[in-house]
Amino acid sequence: MSDKLTGKKIAILVEKGFEQVELEKPRKALQEAGAETFIISPQKGTVKGWDMTDWGKDFDVDKNLKDAVAADYDGLLLPGGVMNPDYLRANEQAVAFVRAFSDSGKPIAAICHGPWTLIEAGAVKGRQMTSWPSLRTDLTNAGANWVNEEVVTDRGLVTSRKPDDIPAFNKKMIEEFAEGIHNRA
Repeated sequence: MSDKLTGKKIAILVEKGFEQVELEKPRKALQEAGAETFIISPQKGTVKGWDMTDWGKDFDVDKNLKDAVAADYDGLLLPGGVMNPDYLRANEQAVAFVRAFSDSGKPIAAICHGPWTLIEAGAVKGRQMTSWPSLRTDLTNAGANWVNEEVVTDRGLVTSRKPDDIPAFNKKMIEEFAEGIHNRA
């Protein structure tokens, strides 16, 4: 176990239908690096994952979104899946939570469809990013410079395309979270 993230608290924002592997593997990597992780969700009690082609497991929600404050956390993880970020980007509290991380310069890691919520939060303009390929036009229209790469970092924002990219995503996510607040000007 590494201690790069000892003392860091990382919020993982999800709604039902998040891609399960995009929560489980990054969460494990964060914990192995010493971070405390907290599943934040509009759902109460548990939130259900999506396991590639069907519903997955239920995960305990550590804090309901309505009670969560971005200032209590050092970084934010946004797993993908199609349903999850689509629900989150339509939720004003979720968008405000994500915007608070972006506005404060705290590091954010988003994979697959996770950047949809970043678009809604106004957090992608002028940023180099990647995502699941179908988000290319959405990100470009929101002012991001989309590239088709395994992992992209830009001033504390880490993005990846898909579950196959998770090893590279985890490595860069831990590096950026360890660095802390980034100047995004």
